[in-house]
Amino acid sequence: MIKKLTLLAAVAMLLTSIAAPAREADAAALGSGMTKFRVYQNDMPLKEFAKEGDAIRYAGGYAYSHVETISDRKWLWDNFPRYKVYANGTSIAKWEFRTFDQAAAVAKTMKDAYVRDLQNVGWSFDTFSKFRLYQGDATLPNWGFRTLEDAKKEAKKWANAHIIDLSTNAWIWDNLTAAQVAAQKAADPVYQLELDGEPVPDSAVYSFLKDAVAASLQLPNSQVVHTGKDKIVYSNVPAYEVRQNGKLIKTYIGLEPAVKYAKTLANAEVLLEGKQLWSSYPYLEVYQGDKKIKTFHKLSSALAYAKYYANISIRTLDGRKLWNNAKTLQLLGWNGSSGSQTIMNHVANTQGLSIDSPTWFELTDADGTMKDTSDIAVVNALKEQDILVTPLVHNGFDRSLTTEFLTNKAAQTKFIGALVAKASALGVHGINLDFEEVAASDRAAFTAFVKQLTTAAHAKKLKVSIDLLRGDAAWNHLTAYDHAAIGAIVDTVIVMAYDEHWRGSKEPGSVAGLHWVEEGVKQYLDYGIPRSKLMLGIPFYVREWRIDAAGKLVDNRAILMKELPELIAEQNAVGVFDAESGQTKYTYVKDGYTHVFWAETHDTVLKRIAIAKKYDLAGVAFWRLGYEDADLWTKILRAKSS
Repeated sequence: MIKKLTLLAAVAMLLTSIAAPAREADAAALGSGMTKFRVYQNDMPLKEFAKEGDAIRYAGGYAYSHVETISDRKWLWDNFPRYKVYANGTSIAKWEFRTFDQAAAVAKTMKDAYVRDLQNVGWSFDTFSKFRLYQGDATLPNWGFRTLEDAKKEAKKWANAHIIDLSTNAWIWDNLTAAQVAAQKAADPVYQLELDGEPVPDSAVYSFLKDAVAASLQLPNSQVVHTGKDKIVYSNVPAYEVRQNGKLIKTYIGLEPAVKYAKTLANAEVLLEGKQLWSSYPYLEVYQGDKKIKTFHKLSSALAYAKYYANISIRTLDGRKLWNNAKTLQLLGWNGSSGSQTIMNHVANTQGLSIDSPTWFELTDADGTMKDTSDIAVVNALKEQDILVTPLVHNGFDRSLTTEFLTNKAAQTKFIGALVAKASALGVHGINLDFEEVAASDRAAFTAFVKQLTTAAHAKKLKVSIDLLRGDAAWNHLTAYDHAAIGAIVDTVIVMAYDEHWRGSKEPGSVAGLHWVEEGVKQYLDYGIPRSKLMLGIPFYVREWRIDAAGKLVDNRAILMKELPELIAEQNAVGVFDAESGQTKYTYVKDGYTHVFWAETHDTVLKRIAIAKKYDLAGVAFWRLGYEDADLWTKILRAKSS
């Protein structure tokens, strides 16, 4: 990694010198520009903000959005609906409301509708009919009424009308005259009682419908059929089902008595022809993985319960996910700098960063002397943002110094002791080891050093990560890095999947072609390193190659990712998609030379993240912070958990 500092020395030194180190600076001041609030839609992150008001305003543009503090995931604001309107047992998105008045106003325009308070049992309001009007043995769809008075008011418009109380199924009123009653009783008998579709044995056939209805009421599960029309004109069959946890408990003729009974049960519902008309099921369900473990009426209670468990999601009865704490991709950013303000500026530009790695420690002498440029104020400021700190320690890429160091046990003990003690005192999460340019002859000695360092770090409850080149399985056994052995020792292995073509390459090419990167991931898995230990390194820079008129490679330079759009525009560079690298290859001519580079864009970064997710790696790491633009991080945040 520090090699990148060497390769990009001019840029890195400039960036570092702009902001002088602020040793022992006030932690709050250092973190003042960092994002503190995260906006989610459902359970997916959208964007982060430094100010709560800005976060809430942004969230207001999305349905089912909420705002949390990043550091402790405290729930600050949401626009989730409190009330839902259901008609005939179903609901749609536009029938969800924040207030009862809004929901009730819509429900009042519907027949057989209800408003559910999502934090309570059953209805807050309903428009179910309690009375039904008939003319003779016929009724109309709109002849259901909430009150007897309303039913009578409509009945006055019609002769030969009667009203049925839907809770008891009884004939309770009619406007038949004595003459009409006498005439109907004298008519041919056409109303027959049936049970299970068969005529009731020895039962009379009635001329007067009211007599047939009265007889049916005395015979449970019976129906009245008009024999001339072969039509059911009255039913005493219980149609409303009360179920508890899906099991049928009891049936009722009327909705009202069914609901009254269901209220005595937990996890109950009333169904009519398979449609749910009433429910005491809590609207919120807590899942661990795919297993439901608890239900709640209130989101605050669900959140309080969920925080004690891993891999949890909170879902609605409709299947919508509102919140989760499932494992997400870890995002590590290297600073390539020890300057406190530079580090904080880098982090303030990010969203969703999990781990920051400032360059604080260096082996400067074979006797184990360590250079320390750490700042505890930075650690404290980042902790307040829930960002872990794993300072980078390097060997200055001094091969001979490293060889001498690895032959000196006392020097290693001295260096490890000082490093672990300081890391522990700082209260950091762990140590990021980046020893490069190690001689192949030091392979065994380096592995032993990694083992000694990791053992000492673990004793202080510190994690150890190590940065290893992508390399190639065909020749990695000839290098200083025993991948299988080191992978078994440390907590995390970060694959530096870049410099496919580097400063010393003899031909131009991509810094990290996507196919080359993916093959590297597969090779690391083939070494036997668990995917839960692997992180994929992603470059925030490219290499531009200069070629003379004869087609000879002259030189190359590193360009920061954020500088590319301006360069492309200024030079009118022509881009062509390169299938081999999966990137756009740009070319332009200047001063008689052809310049070529393979662009690193938002899209290619997201594709690299997709590779890490495809192989279920622990996370990704970026070399380095400060080389990218801020807008990229909104996309990274969303890709992190999606």
